[in-house]
Amino acid sequence: MKGWKRGMTFDETGLPWVPPSPNMPTPDTAWVYPGACLIEGTHLSEGRGTTRPFETLGAPYIKPDELADSLNKDRVAGVIFRACRFEPTFHKFQGRSCGGVQIHVTDRARFKPFMTALKLIQRIRELYPDDFAWRDPPYEYETEKLPFDILCGTDQIRRAIESGRPLTDLARSWEPALRLFEKQRQPFLLYN
Repeated sequence: MKGWKRGMTFDETGLPWVPPSPNMPTPDTAWVYPGACLIEGTHLSEGRGTTRPFETLGAPYIKPDELADSLNKDRVAGVIFRACRFEPTFHKFQGRSCGGVQIHVTDRARFKPFMTALKLIQRIRELYPDDFAWRDPPYEYETEKLPFDILCGTDQIRRAIESGRPLTDLARSWEPALRLFEKQRQPFLLYN
């Protein structure tokens, strides 16, 4: 993000990690969660019921090597994808073998969790169009809107993915609003 200055990461505090949720077991999970939570709005497993929720994503129909190779060819900034199989002990696909990827953040300064998750969803839709599906309502007490749209705050992102619009175009479209937000929040930042 333009103008962002690197602050101290949790790892650098020397404090022990206390999971804020059973599904946030490590600081690594916290890095991927801002994007990987979007998986909740699909029929993909976000890895709940594994030891690496939100870092491990997939479904029974996914061929792990195919997905990982396809994503790694794109050279997504700050991340590599490791092909894996997992079997959730609870939640989506409980007790079923899932193919997917584990997200490994290699450069936190360059990693963009939201865009990475959109790329992952877009690629799975491309590779497995007959199997991929958006999750239906209800979700979080909302009975009308699609869960993915709730998580994104708009239906525009889902519609862009469905239309095949390049994600770079999508990201460019929200740049003016992002710059305005950064300007508006500046007076309220305690640490800069």
